[in-house]
Amino acid sequence: MAAASTHYPWYKKEDTDAFFALFQNNIANFIVIAITMLGMGFPTSIVYGQVLPGAAVAVMVGNFYYAWSAARLARKENRTDVTALSYGISTPVMFVFLFGVLLPAKQLTGDAELAWKVAVAACFISGAIEAAISVIGRWVQYHLPRAAMLGAVAGVALTFIAGEMLFKTLEVPVIGLLVLGIIIIGLVARVSMPFKLPTSLFAIVIGTAMAYLIGDAGSERFSDAFTHLGFYPLLPNLAWFEGLGLLFTGMLAVLTVVLPITLYNAIETMNNVEAMEAAGDKYDVRECQAVDGVGTMLGALFGGVFPTTVYIATVGAKWMGAGRGYSLLNGAVYALATMTGLIAALAAIIPVSVVAPILVFVGMSMIATAFQANDTRYYPAVALAMLPYFANYLMTRFNRGAGEVVSDISSAIVVMGQGAMFMAILLGAMTVSVIDHQFRRAAVFAGIAAGFSFVGLMHAPKLAVNAAPEFVMGYLAMALLFVYFSFQEAHRVR
Repeated sequence: MAAASTHYPWYKKEDTDAFFALFQNNIANFIVIAITMLGMGFPTSIVYGQVLPGAAVAVMVGNFYYAWSAARLARKENRTDVTALSYGISTPVMFVFLFGVLLPAKQLTGDAELAWKVAVAACFISGAIEAAISVIGRWVQYHLPRAAMLGAVAGVALTFIAGEMLFKTLEVPVIGLLVLGIIIIGLVARVSMPFKLPTSLFAIVIGTAMAYLIGDAGSERFSDAFTHLGFYPLLPNLAWFEGLGLLFTGMLAVLTVVLPITLYNAIETMNNVEAMEAAGDKYDVRECQAVDGVGTMLGALFGGVFPTTVYIATVGAKWMGAGRGYSLLNGAVYALATMTGLIAALAAIIPVSVVAPILVFVGMSMIATAFQANDTRYYPAVALAMLPYFANYLMTRFNRGAGEVVSDISSAIVVMGQGAMFMAILLGAMTVSVIDHQFRRAAVFAGIAAGFSFVGLMHAPKLAVNAAPEFVMGYLAMALLFVYFSFQEAHRVR
């Protein structure tokens, strides 16, 4: 007799914790987008009327699709503990598009609307490229060691998520440390909160109340919060089509930024899908990359300028015990919040120091998974793959002044941060191969690193021929070293 199918719930209590973690993370990104674009001189009509609604379309469509995909997996494997993939805008990609696409376009055109259209076209092209990359996604996933991929993701989690958010947590210690304590008790130690409230909700309520009690937040926050309330409909437009003409006639150089960051985005999706497989839920990486590409293109059709990806927070949601409900709720609420301007209102009312500790937990869970999912002998590879993101973090935070700001520390910081994802994965893959005494495989990865450096995907500010010659020679020297030891290994076997 066939086993009775289990009921996969639309929503459960654990989805609330995961919802707040994902929703607040997306809010943080969108507030950074709004503040930065307004600072660059883009009008509110474009920022709140086009860019944020366009991004909301992509986020909504992607979250709804991945909720459906989770239900499909639950039916296939007859399980109720499947967690839907998180979906949103990658922080590193967001900064690259802000300062590598939008800002140069604004400076070259001198016109905010034209610059926005160029960025929309670049976003559309990025989505199309990622959809095309999906054809080889599974092959790449199979041939890249798990330790290398998860180590690279852990580097992002350590710097851009856990590290950055711990800084924010401690900016107001009384609030941040209290909320962090609640998160550790409820989500790490899994102790029930009073009144059986979800941990994230309890933390936000207590933290926000504390902020107003101690005077960290006052009545002026409410007046600021409602300044941009209104109705911002989700409507398609032809900005992407007009931007294509501008892009290919006078701003082709922007595409040299789009290609490497799209490859990064595709690899980030691959890494995060790999992390979810390690946590127990196996999704098709090619399908996910295709969905991300299509979601990015749909967002561009509605005025969005930021590519989307399977989000690094997914493993955190898995640890929380979430299902598909958090993804459905995130898509619906986020679209509603964008259309009404509530995103800015919520961000103004709830202090950053209250939200930040939740995201510290997300980063913690991702780092822990990178080690737990690998044999102990691969820990050095995981650790090495994490390191390039320290340089990338410094670069991103200092933006265009990174070279001057960090030159007294080391001249290698900037070149190490350029193409950090590729460097992290390839160094990790070389280390895994050497640990396994597969020296020829390590030589292949070193050769790929040399090729990437030659064309500017790594250690160079833009694509070019012989873009980073010193690094090309360095990686080729590593390849020769590995080849030598492969012969030594073969000789010993005989």
